[in-house]
Amino acid sequence: MLEIPESSTIALQLNEAVQGKVIKLVEANKSPHKFAWYFGDPEDYNSLLAGKKIGTSFARGGMVEIEAGDCRIVLGDGAALRFYGDSRDVPKKNQLYIEFTDKSALAATIQMYGGLWAFKEGQNDNPYYLGSCEKPSPLSHEFSYEYFKGLNNEALQNKSVKAFLATEQRIPGVGNGVIQDILFKAGFHPKRKMNSLTEEDMSNLYQTLKEVLKEMTENGGRDTEKDLYGNKGGYMTYLSKNTYGEPCTKCGYLIHKENFLGGTIYFCEHCQS
Repeated sequence: MLEIPESSTIALQLNEAVQGKVIKLVEANKSPHKFAWYFGDPEDYNSLLAGKKIGTSFARGGMVEIEAGDCRIVLGDGAALRFYGDSRDVPKKNQLYIEFTDKSALAATIQMYGGLWAFKEGQNDNPYYLGSCEKPSPLSHEFSYEYFKGLNNEALQNKSVKAFLATEQRIPGVGNGVIQDILFKAGFHPKRKMNSLTEEDMSNLYQTLKEVLKEMTENGGRDTEKDLYGNKGGYMTYLSKNTYGEPCTKCGYLIHKENFLGGTIYFCEHCQS
């Protein structure tokens, strides 16, 4: 799933691979998927986008936004986007196909669920999209410690650290995936209550959040996810499906997993409390 390290990596790759190209053809919903979500009618995407020149691509939290003239193409966190130098190499089954005049192409497929939006600039009022555009990224200077502390309100005191970091789009692009290593390096169990954190704990969590996301991004995303070319990220996760049941790198105890708040959590019982 797209989170900050992957959306940042893919946006950078898009700027290298497709910026300046002109869209020849768009096909949306050719292979229908129950949980592929479009903006408006996908049948209108070709008339909306054909002939438009690709501008800059941006990471928007767990989304990728592509400028296309006066329009925008946005891929949500469940969309797997790939670039093909030759459009003939594109798999037949996809939920969004964009062919350029030079015969290269982009294709997106939905894994579990995800958005594939094309719209005129300024027309998308989806709160998740707007929040991703308006809220500061943890990779930016605007994401200060004071801002981070301000996200923790009275209603969250009996909630878990996982709920604080990874629910309600409080920090767009920070989800169940990246928080595993953030909490591991900070030494906090995902179920730990927010009301147990001291000022020192909050400072530790803030610094770890920024440092881990920076490291993940600089290494091209996590090894559990893939980039624009289908390659795994270079950041080797400490806690993920890849390390479940393996010894903890700090203490040697086996990595555990549980279901919690609608997703899988991985943790070391010895190192996280």
